[in-house]
Amino acid sequence: MTDHRPWRGVLVATALPLNDDLSVDYDRYAEHCAWLVDNGCDGVVPNGSLGEYQVLTAEERAKVVETAVSAVGGQRVLPGVAAYGSAESRGWAEQAREAGCRAVMLLPPNAYRADERSVLAHYAEVARAGLPIVAYNNPIDTKVDLVPELLARLHREGHIHAVKEFSGDVRRAYRIAELAPELDLLIGADDVLLELAIAGAKGWVAGYPNALPAASVELYRAAVDGDLATAGRLYRQLHPLLRWDSQVEFVQAIKLSMDVVGRHGGPVRPPRMPLLPEQEAAIRAATEKAVAAVLA
Repeated sequence: MTDHRPWRGVLVATALPLNDDLSVDYDRYAEHCAWLVDNGCDGVVPNGSLGEYQVLTAEERAKVVETAVSAVGGQRVLPGVAAYGSAESRGWAEQAREAGCRAVMLLPPNAYRADERSVLAHYAEVARAGLPIVAYNNPIDTKVDLVPELLARLHREGHIHAVKEFSGDVRRAYRIAELAPELDLLIGADDVLLELAIAGAKGWVAGYPNALPAASVELYRAAVDGDLATAGRLYRQLHPLLRWDSQVEFVQAIKLSMDVVGRHGGPVRPPRMPLLPEQEAAIRAATEKAVAAVLA
């Protein structure tokens, strides 16, 4: 990982451990961040969707960032700073800066279907906090699509330095590279990892390394290094699990996989609901099969 581009490599969008009463277990979260780095991950992304940031209080959200920084160092922490208002997002970026982080990740406005002018103004406002921004394109959930042309403009105007691409359309990687060759492309969905790595991705904001960090890092390194024999084998073994990262129940799925491998996944906060029995059975089976395959 390089200091000037701390979003490169494998950065884990961390699941947040909760106690049985649904309070945040900060000690366990600190241990989890350190464990991920010890297992080869380059950094962590607190307060992303997987970290359930939408249902945290302001105090909890700030402490999650501070806990991650204390555990692995600010250069390894890329907090999500999404909020309904640009002023609030800028405030979270300033909090990340004061905590010692070197960059932040930002969704477009998502309280409504924002137009291009609103998107540009939003990123310009948060950029005033003084930290490099990784844009996060998730048109499935936000209904705002950061298409390659818009990303190129955001980059040209100095508002973003990288993009976490979650549209699922791997063709966009080549268009982004043509329009903004200096904009770093980050893999945003676990189940298109190989396709985007081949297309030149510089990093992976990842979900399933929460449960299987070593195998996930091996997969990523092989893919970006062009070792397609190793990458292809691992991808086929892990893909039945990785595709849960793109499902509505991805938080519950990844937390369950953590439980299955002996980590603490634990419960989720409402309005998320527990998995259905058939979903739980499928995830358990996929996790056990993946573990057996990568350890064989």
